[in-house]
Amino acid sequence: MSSTFAELGVPANICAALERRGIVDAFEIQAATVADALAGRDVCGRAPTGSGKTLAFGIPLVATVERAGKRHPKALILSPTRELADQITTELRSFAGDVRVAAVYGGVGYGPQLNALNKGVDILVACPGRLEDLIDRGSVSLSHVEQVVLDEADRMADMGFMPAVKRILDQTNSKRQTVLFSATLDGDIAKLSRQYQTNPVRHEVGETTPDITSASHIFWRAEGPERIELTAKAVEAVWPAIIFCRTRHGADRLAKQLSRYGITAGAIHGGRSQGQRTRALAAFAKNEVEALVATDVAARGIHVDGVALVVHYDPPADHKDYVHRSGRTARAGEGGVVVSMVQRDQVKDLTKFQRQIKLNEPFIEPDVDAMRALSPGPADKPRPKPKPAPAGGSDRNGGGDSRPKGSRPPRRKKPAQAGSRRGGGNSGGGNSGGGNARKRGASAGSSNSSGRSSSSSSTTSSRGDQQAKADNRKARRAHLQPK
Repeated sequence: MSSTFAELGVPANICAALERRGIVDAFEIQAATVADALAGRDVCGRAPTGSGKTLAFGIPLVATVERAGKRHPKALILSPTRELADQITTELRSFAGDVRVAAVYGGVGYGPQLNALNKGVDILVACPGRLEDLIDRGSVSLSHVEQVVLDEADRMADMGFMPAVKRILDQTNSKRQTVLFSATLDGDIAKLSRQYQTNPVRHEVGETTPDITSASHIFWRAEGPERIELTAKAVEAVWPAIIFCRTRHGADRLAKQLSRYGITAGAIHGGRSQGQRTRALAAFAKNEVEALVATDVAARGIHVDGVALVVHYDPPADHKDYVHRSGRTARAGEGGVVVSMVQRDQVKDLTKFQRQIKLNEPFIEPDVDAMRALSPGPADKPRPKPKPAPAGGSDRNGGGDSRPKGSRPPRRKKPAQAGSRRGGGNSGGGNSGGGNARKRGASAGSSNSSGRSSSSSSTTSSRGDQQAKADNRKARRAHLQPK
């Protein structure tokens, strides 16, 4: 039987704020950890993504944090990604009342973050890079921090943040409370716990990796360019969808290419500004776009409910990335479809990945109708209207041009320059155009060893144009004669 937050000892004002959002009963990880965290004990928790960890550590922080002074926060939450930092901040503010919660991360200007720190922040949510930058600038001090939460600690280790995390922890109060949440508790995370926690209470909930067994996994044989059209057809059949690409450039390019097939898509990766990433994520969460094209930055740390389809446009680096990418769908008991675009030279690697995660799926020819039958799209939701493709400016990668494939762009006519010094005073005079061309040909011959000259000025007389070309040829031949 589940426990209510009131039964766990959560203050009445926080319970009331949660109840207004329809949140009364605690999830398993919350029921296991909230009471210990409220009591001030160090907690080491393992739970999969989407299990409710934010409330598990957020409620005790909001309930017990002290008032902070200028540039000296009292509690610190470290997050691996900007998106997760934003989501944590938004979640905590929904029930924080007078407790001041602010986030600092890179990719945005310093101004608003500095203003918040100068006014005083009780709970600071931070990404390690920007936090160390602010510390070096003297804009924030961690000497008064008495409560620390490390969220998605395994992800921070994977991203190479562990040295920075240790430097940050060394600057906090040595008698602090340290709460650690991670999808795994071995390796670097076990070492971190031994070094920075004091007699932690350990709670483990759920599987060690996201449960992807409830999703339908399909491996389509698809070579290079055909993957674009197949991806568009897949999203048209089942959406909302997250599509994973290997590179930032590839994600941007695919988002543009999908728009040519009428698919509304946003791109999200580390090369985009925080504003762009936030807008793309918000549009996807509100079903304003059908697909989110992402690099692996979105595999963990971004929580979006209701994803019906995951497409591995480019193969994952290893079986762990396959699991975390695929875990974006079929969450909380819902179904979903995972499609991998497999080129001939990738079959061996993906066969190995299947063995490692205990899948046994054939590599088959694409069949969109069969895929649609496995997970029908959201019939009750209107599809977003595709934005018209921008006119002009062809893009060799397929974006930025609304002309049909293979069509030639219209020729642009040069405006006539009647009356100008280059065109001569008489727009209809063939002799005027020819004389001018001779002058340009001689001038070009004296200054350019290849004997090239500028084209003759615009004229309305075809006879004058022909004469000018003939005179130009004569001038070039004369220049090339040995002296």
